Amino acid sequence: MRIGRTQFAALFGAISLSASAAGQSSIAPYAPGDRPIDADGIAAEMEGVDITEHLGDRVPLDLVLIDDSGEPTTLGKLLEAGRPMMLHLGYYKCPMLCTLVLNEGVRSLAKMDLSLGKDFDLVSVSINPKERHELAHAKKQGYLAEYDRAGSEKGMRFLTAAATPEGETVPAAIATATGFGYKLLDSGEYSHAAVFMMIAPDGRIVRYLYGVKFDPTTMRMAVVEAGEGKIGTPLDRFILWCHQWDPASKGYSLLAFRIMQVGGAITVGVMSVGLAWMFIRSARQARLAPHAA
Repeated sequence: MRIGRTQFAALFGAISLSASAAGQSSIAPYAPGDRPIDADGIAAEMEGVDITEHLGDRVPLDLVLIDDSGEPTTLGKLLEAGRPMMLHLGYYKCPMLCTLVLNEGVRSLAKMDLSLGKDFDLVSVSINPKERHELAHAKKQGYLAEYDRAGSEKGMRFLTAAATPEGETVPAAIATATGFGYKLLDSGEYSHAAVFMMIAPDGRIVRYLYGVKFDPTTMRMAVVEAGEGKIGTPLDRFILWCHQWDPASKGYSLLAFRIMQVGGAITVGVMSVGLAWMFIRSARQARLAPHAA
């Protein structure tokens, strides 16, 4: 599913206004660049930064990236742990959007009882091929302190491109595979969308979560959905079964059909118990009644 330029422009404007209203004076009110969104068009900086959802497709599993310790790794290797992955694409020197998305995302994750490194992973990949693992390491340490939960270092990964001509094409290949549009501006900054992508343990793209504010309940349901029944409680899976992703609201909505199914099952159960009780009572009365001569 494609997020159109006009819709994305509106989203980007709302993000900018939200950041400004929150008192973040160091954040530019618009996307990286100089010109705001025009009433009868969109800023040139935002051309080509649509999101095209590739639900059901697999992320590239064997492309080599560099982790924050300087060691080579792949998304496939990280998924070998069997946990769903929350994938973020951006860059670590981003003056506005990436930091805002990660800040709010990590704060929402901290409100969940599911834990990084135990139930799911958070993986951020820099789309800037010039950024190196030292910067990624510093970024990771800041978010580990923000999340402040034991064992989370095993599930929080900040990755960069390998310092080779071939390695520098890897972030772009991952962006293409996931439908993440971005562009390099004349200022040296990147224009891109605000999104987390939920990845199943087998590498399939399960869900896209948009924006810079993330409801912890929605994030939890997305993690449970990507976990394919392997994480969360039976109640979590029942709640997810009763809901369906709504592309219009970008959230999970209650399914009336599921509620009817549950109500019907309860009704059948109650009637079955009532009939069984009546049958047992009648049989007992027949045994106790005096026999006719």
